[in-house]
Amino acid sequence: MSSRTGYTRETWLAVADHLLDSLKPWFSDSGAQVRLPGRGSWSGADCDGLEGFARSFLLAAFRIAATNGDDRLVERYARGLVAGAAREWPRLTPCSQQMVEAAAIAVGLHESRAWLWDKLDVPEQQVVVDWLSGFVGSRTWDNNWRLFQVVGEQFLASVGAPYSQDDIDAGLDRIEDWYVGDGWYSDGPGQNFDHYIGWAMHLYPGLWTRMAGPTADDRLATYRERLHRFIEDAVHLTGSDGAPIHFGRSLCYRMATAAPYWMGALLDATPLTPGQTRRLCSGTLRHFVDHGVPDERGLLTLGWHHHFLPTTQPYSGPASPYWASKGFLGLLLPADHEVWTAREAALPLDEHDQVRAMPAPGFLIQATKHDGIVRLLNHGSDHGGEGDPHYNRLAYSTRTAPELTDEAIDNHITLSTCGPRRRIRRVAVGASWWEADGARIEVACVVHGRIEVRCVLVHGPEGAVRHGGYAVAGTVRPAVESDELWAQATRQDRLTSVVVGLHGYDRAGVRRGLDSNAFGPHSATPYLEAQHDGKGPQVLVSAVVLSGDTVWPRQLAESIDVAVDGCHVAVRFADGTQADVQLDAQVDEEVRDDGGTAPVTGAPA
Repeated sequence: MSSRTGYTRETWLAVADHLLDSLKPWFSDSGAQVRLPGRGSWSGADCDGLEGFARSFLLAAFRIAATNGDDRLVERYARGLVAGAAREWPRLTPCSQQMVEAAAIAVGLHESRAWLWDKLDVPEQQVVVDWLSGFVGSRTWDNNWRLFQVVGEQFLASVGAPYSQDDIDAGLDRIEDWYVGDGWYSDGPGQNFDHYIGWAMHLYPGLWTRMAGPTADDRLATYRERLHRFIEDAVHLTGSDGAPIHFGRSLCYRMATAAPYWMGALLDATPLTPGQTRRLCSGTLRHFVDHGVPDERGLLTLGWHHHFLPTTQPYSGPASPYWASKGFLGLLLPADHEVWTAREAALPLDEHDQVRAMPAPGFLIQATKHDGIVRLLNHGSDHGGEGDPHYNRLAYSTRTAPELTDEAIDNHITLSTCGPRRRIRRVAVGASWWEADGARIEVACVVHGRIEVRCVLVHGPEGAVRHGGYAVAGTVRPAVESDELWAQATRQDRLTSVVVGLHGYDRAGVRRGLDSNAFGPHSATPYLEAQHDGKGPQVLVSAVVLSGDTVWPRQLAESIDVAVDGCHVAVRFADGTQADVQLDAQVDEEVRDDGGTAPVTGAPA
């Protein structure tokens, strides 16, 4: 039944039990706080302890519902719930972290209602209601946080407590402003596209419909349609080994990336068959378990495969990774649901290479069956132009992470006299430009199998142009051939990153890294260099490859023919496939602050 992952519903239950049981030593005497070891967040110790309780309670609620009750978990969390709401948890104040955790508690109470909430006496219920009532009429941050207030107040409504329908409607109406089409939202104003679209922007509206019942019918059809369409794209964001693309913020939530696929099954709003849904979600869970998650203590740490603080944010505390609980949403599906009883079925990447354009977020997906790697070519998501390496790189993958150093080299184009890529200006799917300190750099890509040809146009002051490929971490062997203008880094398991200069470059090299990559302490990034004279636009062309098997750079170079005429680049591959790219896009308007794109010309053909 699970011939592709080996994981069954019983496996999911066992992992949930292991995670929950491993937290027992870290509960406070009252049971209201789970105080885990590690670096604290900017919200303080009391809020971090609440976070440990709330996020693990969400997992406990799913686990309780999965087997129609669990006395151990009900007693453990009911006691802490009342003690925390009565005296130990910080009150809900506007834009406070407590709002995030209160939403988890509200959802958990709804999904475990028959076994926990309904067993509390009236004074105990009132204590919890009083604490959750901090949502009513309050203010949240203007992004996915609007939905925390929605589910928090919907729970209050469901138990007959005072609430504001205006708050609920305003939150749900606000996300309509961020819907950009094809099932995609932006997480707030701007071009904010990452895993939050699945584990927040689609998850909470779906949870709200479960809480609101028939009163949600007017919106339910829209949410189902959008989620169905989103999953058509999102299924391409996970590798054959179950690894999600290492991209965006809050990556320590890990298995939470499975949440939208489970929600698709819960709402009957998915293009996937039941067997595909389980294969995808179980593949993700197995990926992390096989890479040491949770750790030897049974705890989820701040990191990806292991503890790695540089990949976290200041708001991340020691219990933040327990938003992985969202990835266990499938436990709400009964044991006889087809998702659990159908045979695992192949996903698109299990059968064929995939190239998929996603115009709404500005992504081009390039995935190869033989090694199961998915690469996300990013020409649309900049998270407000902050210059964060988890957003400003040209490409991300399921097998690599960006180098977290002050010098942006991997999957980046830099001019030595200018700053890094920040605000992305779209030209087309697979093409964009940006400005920095008087320079304007445009990049357009052509994909062919495992090869990406990057065509670059540089305007700006005199300086050195540097262009890096994927950073590979682990036991890495670098190689450079300057005469042939190529560089590569190969990991012990044959994962190989290669860059080959096809036009305009004059030097190749490999940059070594130490403790700068989420995939391992030792890393290497192949790169190319060219000198820009500052006298006019310069066209540069390279081939970039990330592969799970051997790459021969010289043969790679010989297999691609490039002809440059002004700002026009003609590319021809060995099998006869051809592509034309017209650089120097003339943009009539800038990208709007609300994330929309302007009319453009000069897109790659």
